[in-house]
Order: sequence, then C-alpha cells, then structure tokens
Amino acid sequence: MLKLLKRLWVIMKSPSTASFGFILVIGFLGGIIFWGGFNTGMEATNTEAFCSGCHAPIVKEIRETIHYSNRSGVRAICSDCHVPHKWTDKIVRKVQASKELFAFAMGTIDTDEKFKARRAHLANREWQRMKENNSQECRNCHQFEYMDFSEQGKRSVSQHSTALASGDKTCVDCHKGIAHQLPDMKGIEGWQ
Repeated sequence: MLKLLKRLWVIMKSPSTASFGFILVIGFLGGIIFWGGFNTGMEATNTEAFCSGCHAPIVKEIRETIHYSNRSGVRAICSDCHVPHKWTDKIVRKVQASKELFAFAMGTIDTDEKFKARRAHLANREWQRMKENNSQECRNCHQFEYMDFSEQGKRSVSQHSTALASGDKTCVDCHKGIAHQLPDMKGIEGWQ
C-alpha cells in the first residue's frame, strides 16, 4: 500500500500529470457532490410536506379520497400523480412547476382565496398536461390489461373497454375530480 502511495505521489509531482490528475479527482468528487445534492433536492420537492406549502387546500382535500385512505392501504401522494417517474420527464415537469413556486413567491397564489381564484386555470393546465402524456402518471399504477372488469360496475366496464379498444381517450378525460374536488370552471377556455 505504501509503495502504491509513493508511486502515485511521484506521478502526481510532475506538473502535467499532477494538473490532469488533480482536475480529474476534483471533477469526480464535484460530480458526486452535485449529483447527490441534485437528487436530494429532487426528492425533497416530491414530498407531501413540500407540496402543501403552496397547495395546502388541495392536500387537505385529497385526504378525503380513495387515493389517500382505502382498503388496500396503498396511498398516493402528490408526486405520484403530478410528477412523472421517468427521469427526463421528471426534470421537464420540475422546470414547469417552478412557475408555481414563482407565482407563490410573487403573491399570486399565496393565500387560500387567491389559490381558489386561480384553481380552475391550474386544474385545466394540469389536465391538459396529463392528456398530452396519455395520463402516464395514472398508468404508473392503473393498467387496462390488469383491470378485473368483473369487479367493476356496468358503466365502468363499458367506458373502460371502449377506451381500451379505441385508444382515443385517456384517464383524465373521464376521471377529472377523482382525487380532487372539481373547481368552478366557468370562464375557462376549452372547458367542456
């Protein structure tokens, strides 16, 4: 071990090798620190506590739904439905969501009243995003091929089998309000 350290020291003493080695080691360590810090920050912003900082009324509301408390004990939190699981898509979504942090900091949605006034706009934007990605966050847990149609009501079976066959509908087309109360959508462009 001592021989190896001496040999490394001799190599590192020469100016060109030392510079390259130093840069390589510092770059490697810096990369590890950056990556660890970045992932820690990403995970911290995926917690219910973080989301409730700006969206407290929504977080309270979800506690009354099947996604929060159910017979199977499986609980979905905000990031399960609103943050893609695929890493590249997650980064894009986090950048998009930074607008909400900015709006909160600027006072646009910093009170329950202001949030409720903007809620229809925010919901419509989120539904559009989910429609564009084929409700991928829903499909992380709910898959047509694993649905037991014999356990569903007649209307659900009819709708799910039609959606499965046609492929032109996505979860959010029918299930708006499944995890949240529907906001008043009067005056929102494109709302049916």
